[in-house]
Amino acid sequence: MRFIFKTEYQQDIRLFRHGGQVFWYSALAVALFLAPWLLPDYYVSQLVFIWIYSIVGLGLMLLAGYTGQVSIGHAAFLAMGAYTEAYLQQLGWPFALSLACSAIVAGATGVIVGLPALRVKGMYLAIATLAFGFIVEEAVTRAEGITGGNSGKSVGALDIFGIPIDSELRFYYVVLAILVLCILGVMNLLRSPTGRAFVAIRDSEISAQSMGINLARYKTIAFALSAALTGIAGALYAHKLRYLSPEQFTVLQSIELLIMVTIGGLGSIHGAVFGAAFWIAVQQFIVLAKDWLPPEIGQQTGLQPTIFGLCLVGFVLFEPLGLYGRWLKVRAYFQLFPFYRKGMFKRQKSYMKSERLK
Repeated sequence: MRFIFKTEYQQDIRLFRHGGQVFWYSALAVALFLAPWLLPDYYVSQLVFIWIYSIVGLGLMLLAGYTGQVSIGHAAFLAMGAYTEAYLQQLGWPFALSLACSAIVAGATGVIVGLPALRVKGMYLAIATLAFGFIVEEAVTRAEGITGGNSGKSVGALDIFGIPIDSELRFYYVVLAILVLCILGVMNLLRSPTGRAFVAIRDSEISAQSMGINLARYKTIAFALSAALTGIAGALYAHKLRYLSPEQFTVLQSIELLIMVTIGGLGSIHGAVFGAAFWIAVQQFIVLAKDWLPPEIGQQTGLQPTIFGLCLVGFVLFEPLGLYGRWLKVRAYFQLFPFYRKGMFKRQKSYMKSERLK
């Protein structure tokens, strides 16, 4: 068991807590750098999808996991970023500028959604964001001059500072670098007064307001930052698919994104990545399992939503802290063995129950 005694403020804000984290994260960085050279192109492509969905998960985690604001319309922000990137690339804008504009447009859309939603919370906030998702889906279909409508819109090849990103290998490194920057940005945000205000609002809005936190301001900032991160993911999503259509940004996808971060573990940056990896891995498992299942089961169109629904129910009932919570328990078991006690995490469970009664 490792004990860390902090004697100065710099230790508290340090990126890595101890030398063990430096070693393991360095090993992970080396493994991710070498992965495209060791894996087939198909698996590299799936890793790219994991990184993109991880950025979306970071945005949704910032809103739902750290601020406590539920959103069932995040596919709309993904669409805003994707179509903005496609339109600006068609005009010949450089990628760095078009990516920033995608984030700004999606963030501004988040402010538009966040301001009317300030007076509602809980189920009513979820319904408001759901309605916004329907509105954006219909607007994308109607705006044929910009989005192509139901006919779809093609996205040109990516070019960064004159270097063509014409292979899965190069695009992998671009998306991975943006993901790392987004993770570092969110980590630093959460350690700032703004991030601490988000957590205070999540835990208790009344207590946060009594401490002088402006609820309207910080909720709007949370919506804007969450939408901006999702817009960045949308821009990368557009270049990954190279073709956009309204069917890719339905309300069903918003629900899938929320399920993804819930399974990964709400309230943790690791959970955003774990949830994305779980989502892609289970999809691939379902595709492989269809060949082994009886035709009456394997050929059913609703097989994938059914399996993900069962997974969500299982996590909510048996592992409310998600995959990251399970990883914490496994790590604690090996650190404390043979003195690990089964009831160590009961405090978190009772806390979750008190939250439901609030």
